[in-house]
Amino acid sequence: MAVSNGTKLATFAGGCFWCMVKPFDELPGIVSVISGYTGGHTENPTYEEVSTETTGHAEAVQITYQPEQFPYERLLELYWQQIDPTDKGGQFHDRGYSYRTAIFVHDEEQREQAETSKLALKASGRFKGPIVTEIVNAGPFYPAETYHQHYYKTHFAEYKGYEKGSGRLDYLSNKWNTDKDKRVLRGKLTELQYEVTQNKATEPAYENEYWNHGCEGLYVDIVNGDPLFSSADKFDSGTGWPSFTKPLDEGLIRREADLSNGQVRTAIRSRLGNTHLGHLFHDGPGSDHLHYRVNSASLRFVSVEDLEREGLGRFLGGFGG
Repeated sequence: MAVSNGTKLATFAGGCFWCMVKPFDELPGIVSVISGYTGGHTENPTYEEVSTETTGHAEAVQITYQPEQFPYERLLELYWQQIDPTDKGGQFHDRGYSYRTAIFVHDEEQREQAETSKLALKASGRFKGPIVTEIVNAGPFYPAETYHQHYYKTHFAEYKGYEKGSGRLDYLSNKWNTDKDKRVLRGKLTELQYEVTQNKATEPAYENEYWNHGCEGLYVDIVNGDPLFSSADKFDSGTGWPSFTKPLDEGLIRREADLSNGQVRTAIRSRLGNTHLGHLFHDGPGSDHLHYRVNSASLRFVSVEDLEREGLGRFLGGFGG
């Protein structure tokens, strides 16, 4: 279902909607993420009414997105990583029909993609039980009260406590970072790439692939292919590692404290690949002095000539042709 300006809607139920906003929020191509209620038989329900389990509604999020930047298939991949799709009675410590999982599709294309994605998840063997998440037609969506919108931002401490205390955080960490996942990744990466991306190692200065690389193109996440940096923003930092004044989109980068080796630094990771990239410094050449110092082992280069072939043609405008 098109909304306007090439945007579409996606609607997902995954238990408490407090925890279903942050995973999608502020990603490239995501215009908005709204918490609300859908799938029930009453109009304009309140939180208190939905909580009585008498209205038939599920807590859900409705996402307005730009499919050219963040396709629906990618939203589905991210959705499955937020839930227990084998639980019919709710999610984690939240029990009841209002906490069910469901994909509310807005057109036949979304239905086909959702069904294909569900079958692929089942075939993966990641979950032992049957996948019970429903795929149903989208109906009226009622935004929740202001208090519930972007709760992870407005009530940060409470949100973190709830995320941990509900059991959601530990469950998902165990399901999506298994020994099998690590073995598969080891088979795709070199030993150095694995140590850098997964164990926060640092490759030798001046002895890495891209420190003095001057070709035009994009540098993508070695783990999942997300476009992270452009050669247009690359500069010679004199450090012996590839350095950039900014990422292609801040939404794909996560910053975290790094207190290792007796230093206080800001480490940077790719948000969706969870790939350790390097560190952020404040000695760059721009007005904001940002300096993203990245390990070559975390990156793969895609030349301008290959952008279209790799599905990155939307970035061609950044290279003057």
